[in-house]
Amino acid sequence: MANYRKILLTGAGGQVGWELRRTLAPLGQVVAVDLEQLDLADPDAIRRMVREVQPTLIVNPAAYTAVDQAESEPELALAVNGVAPGIFAEEAKRLGAALVHYSTDYVFDGAKSTPYVEADMTNPLGVYGSTKLAGEQAIQASGTPHLIFRTSWVYGLRGKNFLLTMLRLARERGNLSVVADQFGAPTWSRMLAEATALALARWDGEASGLYHLTCAGQTSWHGFAQTILQEYEARQAEKGWPQLRVAPQAIEAITTDQYPTPAQRPANSVLDNGKFARGFGLGLPDWQDALALAMDAHI
Repeated sequence: MANYRKILLTGAGGQVGWELRRTLAPLGQVVAVDLEQLDLADPDAIRRMVREVQPTLIVNPAAYTAVDQAESEPELALAVNGVAPGIFAEEAKRLGAALVHYSTDYVFDGAKSTPYVEADMTNPLGVYGSTKLAGEQAIQASGTPHLIFRTSWVYGLRGKNFLLTMLRLARERGNLSVVADQFGAPTWSRMLAEATALALARWDGEASGLYHLTCAGQTSWHGFAQTILQEYEARQAEKGWPQLRVAPQAIEAITTDQYPTPAQRPANSVLDNGKFARGFGLGLPDWQDALALAMDAHI
């Protein structure tokens, strides 16, 4: 099994970073930093941190993820999502270290009718997707050993995400409307972190690559919301959770046009995970199975 000696982990308080802090622990000493310790918009701070820690592996799940806000803060989004990954890659190469980075389905325009593969042409619809694509390209150009994992529709049991938002709104409101014409694969952050650790344990650092990594299957945001409430209701009595004010079947299905946002979303965010399965002999479970596990773990 690979031993990375010292691992620098960014975004340790985020959905994916919080899980990675635990799953990476068997692979080496994890030095976990968050925004308070490292401002990813400050290139000099990044260089200082890497040179101080001297990691053999950098894992960077941190990102500017406010998709709509990015439209009005393109410089900050680019600094965090585009420039910072390139600096991590440069510093990793200087140290002889490797880099793991996470990207997004938003690098695609969603016009394809079938799941996207890694070789498909990118065409981001907004600032968030274009800055994440810039980060991918900077890492690939650096020549440092790297793994880039594109994922989608990430949720977790902490922070801000669709799962927790739907549960909050279903307790507070008497009705819910959710977009039904955008499709993707909801991906639990813990599954993403566990798959990352397993892949790293098998990776020799020689072959760099870009991989799609999401839960299997697909649904719409509306279908995801319905399933969240169904899973909640199935556990509500046993766990003593509050009653919901909205039944799963009562969620109204609406179109993207009925829910305008500053940033345009891809209609199809489904990613093909075949390359990751072939490369590492691993795969994430179906999104519904992962959601059930997440709800079992939810307090």
